[in-house]
Amino acid sequence: MGMLYWLYKPGGCRMQRILTHSVARVRFGSFNGLTDLLKIDHEINIADSEIEFHAIRSQGPGGQNVNKVASAIHLRFDINNSASLSDEVKARLMTLRDRRITADGILNIKAQRSRSQEKNRLDAIKRLRALILKALVREKARRKTRPSKRSKEKRLADKSKRAWVKRLRRNRED
Repeated sequence: MGMLYWLYKPGGCRMQRILTHSVARVRFGSFNGLTDLLKIDHEINIADSEIEFHAIRSQGPGGQNVNKVASAIHLRFDINNSASLSDEVKARLMTLRDRRITADGILNIKAQRSRSQEKNRLDAIKRLRALILKALVREKARRKTRPSKRSKEKRLADKSKRAWVKRLRRNRED
């Protein structure tokens, strides 16, 4: 058999088995029970229990394999009942104009870009992380300013020059 090692990666860990007869051959085995937290940033970690994954059949062309294999992933995340997110982040997520967020506060992400279920799962997690990071960014308050005297003069000069050009192009009926 082989020895088992932990391989830590952002957003979880994987068990790595290195075979004793050949170190060059590495096999990866994905274990759902080992990934505890999805790291969003240095403050926010989402527990796996808050995220639901469902394997569904993928849409689009792909031959007979599409009808047999459930390779697409449907990710569901309940924003309102999440203990990992602060109330401020929840409110900003709800104000995002994104069609994937329902009125009840459920975020639905469907990942079907790849033929591999694991790659689609990672893609869905990546998109969830990107959406939460987008909600974390605070917009700067706009400072109201007035146009300068020079910019007003330049605008009026350009406007009168343009009017002069249009006047020259006009058909004159004598």
